[in-house]
Amino acid sequence: MYDLTGFQRDLLYVIAGQEKPHGLAIKDELENYYEKEIHHGRLYPNLDEVVDKGLVEKGERDQRTNIYSITSRGTRELEARRDWENQYVDLD
Repeated sequence: MYDLTGFQRDLLYVIAGQEKPHGLAIKDELENYYEKEIHHGRLYPNLDEVVDKGLVEKGERDQRTNIYSITSRGTRELEARRDWENQYVDLD
């Protein structure tokens, strides 16, 4: 997880929080969070990067639409990140 950009970490959180979202659903969620437009040229290369790292799995809904799901490795990385964050910030 340490080698991911903040944007790539946010991709993992969004994908983990939805059931097999497609690219535009991920894009919409990130645009709501960032309060600005996310260009396809930023989104899809970063999605490919987290897929290549084995954190996300890419599948097809149909011939035009890809879907994404978090892998068990991606889930472990998110859990490890949360544990690390909780060492420094305890919001409970």
